Amino acid sequence: MKISQNTKKLLNNQIVLEANAASSYLAMASWCEITGYVGAAKFFYAQSDEERSHMLKFIHYLNNIGGNATIPATKSPPNSFKSLESTIRAALNNEQLVTKAIYAIVETAQKEKDHSTHTFLDWFVNEQVEEEKKFETILQKFDLIGRDKIAIHEIDKILGNLVTKD
Repeated sequence: MKISQNTKKLLNNQIVLEANAASSYLAMASWCEITGYVGAAKFFYAQSDEERSHMLKFIHYLNNIGGNATIPATKSPPNSFKSLESTIRAALNNEQLVTKAIYAIVETAQKEKDHSTHTFLDWFVNEQVEEEKKFETILQKFDLIGRDKIAIHEIDKILGNLVTKD
């Protein structure tokens, strides 16, 4: 199968975004863990694993179609955060960035009549809708429950309960 250089570049760029997201969530998890947010740490460790699995999907797809995936170095994420709420806000911003990049690849695949890449990306389009909604819903909890210590404790428990596997 032949893939355009433009699509190959966009897919490799997506690998970088997914790797950076995995690294960023790992840093958030670590910060939560040392700050005492046990549920949030569990949640962000799982998010990091999920982003790594997304990165691997892109790597395998590119390699399987002869596009030669490039394994990126990741940028160093922040290791400290102002609050639990700020980590969720940063996560939502990251997911919005990823969504925008996936949409750009979809548009390119459509324009180039690259049906296999377009079909491959369908899952990611749906996944990003879920991811953005998840973080928006978590942010709503701060408005609904509050930002005092008891509210933050409840939100931390909610985050821990969102993880279905250990």
